[in-house]
Order: sequence, then structure tokens, then C-alpha cells
Amino acid sequence: MVVGDTAPSFELPDTSGQAHAVPAEPAPPATVIVQTCNHCPYVIAWNPRLRQVAEDYAPKGVRFLQINSNDASRFPADSLDHMKRFVADQSWPIPYLYDESQEVARALDAIATPHAFVFDSEHRLVYQGAPDSDHTDDSQGAAWLRAAIDAALAGEQPDPQETPPRGCSVKWRE
Repeated sequence: MVVGDTAPSFELPDTSGQAHAVPAEPAPPATVIVQTCNHCPYVIAWNPRLRQVAEDYAPKGVRFLQINSNDASRFPADSLDHMKRFVADQSWPIPYLYDESQEVARALDAIATPHAFVFDSEHRLVYQGAPDSDHTDDSQGAAWLRAAIDAALAGEQPDPQETPPRGCSVKWRE
């Protein structure tokens, strides 16, 4: 995907079996999709910041979805059972969706975990990349992701619009 593209249409179940569809009607003011997984050390490092962003922007109507597309047959830590355990153990506030077919990850052109995508109220991509510049520096606070959401809410283009996603590769089926 490139900035300006429309979000791919999909429907995936979360860890409780509830379906989540994109696009959503009525459209939220912004939608954040994060390609993620359970085992990647980059994801683990960024998760507290991603959680905080989701909690901070929920009152503004921003929709957050996290998607795990990794091949659980090769990476059992990314299985649906482990996803369910993570959500329960962490009281995770973001719907955690299972993309077993890997079709959504391919449609997003996701390459890493985490890989963040921010869509505006018309479901157009306004930002993709890393949450911030350093997974080891909590003081960053997911600054790039926050700036992209703020821009989408204001009807503006974020700066930057794209950053290199940093993390583990998506674990594709062989």
C-alpha cells in the first residue's frame, strides 16, 4: 500500500470470535491497524506505548485493530490460543484479530511486526511505518503514530507519512 490508497476490505475474528470489518460504517474519524504478533521483541517493547495511544485516542472515536498473520505452524507462540492468553493476561483493550489465511497482511503489504497503518475518515491511508523511531526508548511515546492520528483527525497529511517499519518480519507460510 502507498499513502492515499483505500483500506483493503476484510472481516476477521478477534480472540473472542467477534468479527471486525474494514471499512466500518459509519466510518470512524481514523482507523489504526497494527500488524503484530505475540513473540517479536519489538512488538513486546512497543506494546505499552501502543496500548497508551489506543487508550488516549478512544475517547476521540479512533478505531484500533491489531492483526496477527504469522504462520502459527512454524511459530507456535503466535497461535490463536496464545493470542487469547495474551489478551486475557494483559486485559488488552485493542481487538486482536487473527488473519490465519494471511490475506489481510498481503493486502496491507505488511512487512514487519509491528507495522502501523493509519487511515482517515474516508478509509485512505495517511501513514504507515513504525510507531516511533526507537523501540527501546519509552520516552518516544509512539510519536510518529500519534502525529499521524492527530493529522488524520484534523483532515491534514502527517509528516512523516511513511517511515520504515522496524521489527520482526511477518512469518509467511512457506
